[in-house]
Amino acid sequence: MTDYDALVVGGGQSGLAAAYALSARGVRTGLLEGGDEPVGAWPHYYDSLTLFSPAKYSALPGLAFPGAPDRYPRRDEVIEYLRRYAAGLDVDIVTGSRVETVTCERGVYTAHTAVGGSVTAPILIAATGYFGSPNIPPLPGLDTFGGTVLHTGDYRDPAAFTGQNVVVVGAGNSAVQIATELAEVATVTLASRRPPKFLPQRIFGRDVHFWLTVTGVDRAPLGPWLPASPTQQVLDTGRYRRALASGNPQPRPLFTGLDDRRVFWPDGAATTADTVLLGTGYRPHLPYLTGLGALDETGRPRHRQGLSTTHLGLGYVGLEWQRSLSSASLRGVGRDAGRVADRVVAAARSRRALPIRP
Repeated sequence: MTDYDALVVGGGQSGLAAAYALSARGVRTGLLEGGDEPVGAWPHYYDSLTLFSPAKYSALPGLAFPGAPDRYPRRDEVIEYLRRYAAGLDVDIVTGSRVETVTCERGVYTAHTAVGGSVTAPILIAATGYFGSPNIPPLPGLDTFGGTVLHTGDYRDPAAFTGQNVVVVGAGNSAVQIATELAEVATVTLASRRPPKFLPQRIFGRDVHFWLTVTGVDRAPLGPWLPASPTQQVLDTGRYRRALASGNPQPRPLFTGLDDRRVFWPDGAATTADTVLLGTGYRPHLPYLTGLGALDETGRPRHRQGLSTTHLGLGYVGLEWQRSLSSASLRGVGRDAGRVADRVVAAARSRRALPIRP
């Protein structure tokens, strides 16, 4: 007898969507969250973070996002929404239970927590996102830089950078948004291997997510016409392009080296910097699966569209490009959660790994 029919590791948007999908299929579900409440990493994101999708496209299954449907919700609104969502789930949510390791024996998974407990189930869904594993690339001279090196995961607001020279590394949405915000109080350079590519936030008077939805692009499976990890584009109302055109932030190719507080550029110029802020993304945060043999040599899960290719009953929700363009987003994670739940539950029932209940 196992503790649950299914375990979900992680209480952010992906874990909550997975728990909803499992519960809807009649599966007795436990959710283990390492933090104090099931809202994921959202409280740790920078203060001004605003969703790039309108509220009506930013909801999990079963609960609409409140308020005006065409507005762009801010970070704290998302946190409150996730609290409400968690409160309405018919699952056991156990907070303060960070999973350190997972073992599997005879088709039963055991999640061992940092507080010394263990929980068992024949199905395990890993939904711990990315925030816990910031990507720190081996940039030239980063280890000899005499100023401050931060990742965007450490950034909260611009006040601490007032009057500084800041180099922001990256060309994605967060890097460009933070660089533009910092430029109000600091001198900022936006350094990247490739210049930012912009996608209009509104096309023919409609938000781009309207067009992604009605055309089916947002939910279409990845394939030859839509490769995994396509070039990221920065959604822009025009604000960011105007900011870069103004020269602060100043876009430049990635530096060739750092030494003390000097920054060396490909054109031979050298400038000074107080802070290097890395907008270089994240890697899947799945350290608890290392001993299971479910990850490749880079720490990424071996899976096909969210289903483990190494272990029966193991699934993933919330991976970037897991199945579609929107897989890791509030608007898309529910679709993936439903698909993964369908398959792991059907497989478990076919091998009689789930008990028959009245």
